[in-house]
Amino acid sequence: MVKVQVNRFDYIGSLVTRAAFKSGKVDVTINDTFIDLNTMIYMFHYDSTQGELKDTIKAENGKLVINGKPITGPAKWPSGSGQVTLKNAPMFVMGVNHEKYDKSLKIVSNASYTDNCLAPLDKVFHDNFGIVEGLVTTVYAVTATQKTVVGLSLKLWCDGQEAAQNIIPASIGAAKAVGKVIPELNRKLTGMSLHVSTTKVLVVDLICHLEKAAKYENIKKVVKQVDTHSSTFDAGAGIALNDHFVKLISLYDNEFGYSNRMMDLMVRMASKV
Repeated sequence: MVKVQVNRFDYIGSLVTRAAFKSGKVDVTINDTFIDLNTMIYMFHYDSTQGELKDTIKAENGKLVINGKPITGPAKWPSGSGQVTLKNAPMFVMGVNHEKYDKSLKIVSNASYTDNCLAPLDKVFHDNFGIVEGLVTTVYAVTATQKTVVGLSLKLWCDGQEAAQNIIPASIGAAKAVGKVIPELNRKLTGMSLHVSTTKVLVVDLICHLEKAAKYENIKKVVKQVDTHSSTFDAGAGIALNDHFVKLISLYDNEFGYSNRMMDLMVRMASKV
C-alpha cells in the first residue's frame, strides 16, 4: 500500500482522496490546517458535479474518519522544507512517458488535466502514423477564475463576461507542454481553448498533418487497442480531409479522471523506490 499525504484539501485534493479510496492501492492522509473537519465532511458528501460520496464519513477525536479509517494528521515533511515551485518540474503522463520516471527525481508533475487527454492521443498517432504538425482546440468547462456576472478584466475584455451565457476564447499551454512528455513533438503543436457553460467533461479537438498515409477506419482500429481511460476517443466525431490530414475528437473528465491518473502515477513511483 502506497502512503500518500494530501497537503491542500481544495476541490482537487478532495477528489484525489476519493480516487485513493476507490483505487484500494493508496493509503491517504490529509493535512490541511486551514479547513475544519465539518467543512471537509460537507465537501466530501455534497458535490453537485461529481455526485454525493456514499461512504461513511464523520469527525471523531479531532480527525476525519472515512469508513472507520482516520485520514487527517500532522504533516511530516523533512526539516528545511518550504514552498516548492513546480514550474520546471519533470512532467509525467500515464501511458505516455511514465516508464521514464527515475527514483532519483524527488519532485515531479502529473502535467495538466488537458495533457492527460491530449498527450495519450498524440502518442498513439505519432507512434503509428507520425505527426508532422498539429492544431489543438479544447472545449473547456467553466473554471473558478471566470465571472458569474459581468465584471472587469484587465487581461482580456472577453474574460469579464459571465460564464453561464458566453463562449469565451482563451489561451492554453497544454499543446506546447506535450513537447515535454513527447520530446519529438516539441514545437509541432499549438492551440487555443473555448470556455463553455458546462461543469465537467471536456473535449480535445486535434487536427493533425500525418507523415504516413492512414485511412480513418484504420485510425479507429489503432486507437481501439489502446487504454484510453483519461482520453475517450469519439470515433464517430472525427473526420478526414485526406489520408494525411485528419481531425480527431477525444473527451475527458478534467477533475476525477485526472485525480485517478495521479493515483496511478504515485503507485508507479512507489514501485521504483
